[in-house]
Amino acid sequence: MDEASDAQAVRSFLSTVQVGDRCGGVVTALTPSRGAAVTLDGFPARPLGSVGPSEMPWGRSRSEAAEIGRRITAEVIAVDLDEGLVRLSTAATENPELWTFLKRLVRGEVLSGTVAAIESFGVFVALDEGPGHPVFPGVGFITIPELTWRPFGAATDIVRVGERVSCEFLQSDTWNGEARLSLRAMRPDPFQAFADRVSPGQALHGTVTRLVPFGAFVEVADGIEGLVHLDELAPTPVRRPEDVVRAGDEVTAVAIVVDRVRRRLALSLTGTAEPQQEAPAGPYRVPGPAKHS
Repeated sequence: MDEASDAQAVRSFLSTVQVGDRCGGVVTALTPSRGAAVTLDGFPARPLGSVGPSEMPWGRSRSEAAEIGRRITAEVIAVDLDEGLVRLSTAATENPELWTFLKRLVRGEVLSGTVAAIESFGVFVALDEGPGHPVFPGVGFITIPELTWRPFGAATDIVRVGERVSCEFLQSDTWNGEARLSLRAMRPDPFQAFADRVSPGQALHGTVTRLVPFGAFVEVADGIEGLVHLDELAPTPVRRPEDVVRAGDEVTAVAIVVDRVRRRLALSLTGTAEPQQEAPAGPYRVPGPAKHS
């Protein structure tokens, strides 16, 4: 079959495949980056199916989930006519109830449940609705930054195992089979209210909370910290922040950047810094979730 005929045969076959269909086939190749290549039933000429690493069954190693020569059944999640590829998910077929639950969730809806476990990378929530997770303590997961708007030391400062929580749904994590949640989204962002009443050039009274190699953080309102960079600690060059301030010191600082989008406050103790322009205005968005394994 020449190249043009092959391309036509592929497009004809792909025109019969729809997102949501279940396809059978045989794994013909495995690669670390692309996952499993699958020769689909109905098109034996070459593998058109692809199961990406994030679409393997949850809680199983790649070698357990797919090996060359194994027959699989997977759900079609995308049909790429340009690449001549059918993207598949075996996670969908091996955990159909959980897959269906995750697919029907809508960003912004509120999900309730019970804190099931607290780890260094986040908090698992056993949701009131939906199935359990085949591996993790709960289908719901809150990353550390999504626990609260305010500075804190450990996740246990915010929640406890067994505590009831209501969270905003952010997105489905198909890598881990989780509903990513935000607890902080259920409360107003104090930085936005702060930015309503503070502008660059304004003097603010505050307390030094901590020192870092590149400067000092100063709390200027309840839960609002700003950074005083080394260059802004004194009129003359400073090598270490502790040469100028200590944690607990009361200071008067001038706001030089109030950035709503990045939730960033830059301060100066020199009294000579020029106020800088805020980043271009735009809708505030909650940062996307990070993966865990």
